[in-house]
Amino acid sequence: MTSYLVQLVLIGGVTSAGVYLLLERSLTRMLMGLLLISNAVNLLILSAGGASGSPPIRGGTSNGAEDTVDPLTQAMILTAIVITMGVAAFVLALAYRSYRLTTVDEVSDDPEDTRVSQLSDEEATTIDADRPQPPGLHKDTDAPDELDALPGHEGSR
Repeated sequence: MTSYLVQLVLIGGVTSAGVYLLLERSLTRMLMGLLLISNAVNLLILSAGGASGSPPIRGGTSNGAEDTVDPLTQAMILTAIVITMGVAAFVLALAYRSYRLTTVDEVSDDPEDTRVSQLSDEEATTIDADRPQPPGLHKDTDAPDELDALPGHEGSR
């Protein structure tokens, strides 16, 4: 199986451009980066499929080719195209909804995440200890609970 250097450099360039766009804060650029990466992966699968040949149809020949092309790579690319279309539609819907709510295409830092990331470990554990626990949630102890007497329960006696 031979791979051409020009194809691999092109695939690497498209992938790097896609990663660069995916790391931007603009949702539109993130979508474009996602599409570029998926197209680069499709090109990689196609180039890994080997040289072209006769179609995988009984009795079908193409320009006197002796080898038959592998249909698995074509099926994988078609499946990847459909998955990419679904993911792109989902990301586009998220971007549209975000734009309708904030009228900005950029993703900003969440102030609560920024505040929590600046806390030290001791402050974070203190905040968690001071926070009231919701009713019904308690630490598991070896003391019998009222559910222990129910039949079929792991702790039933």
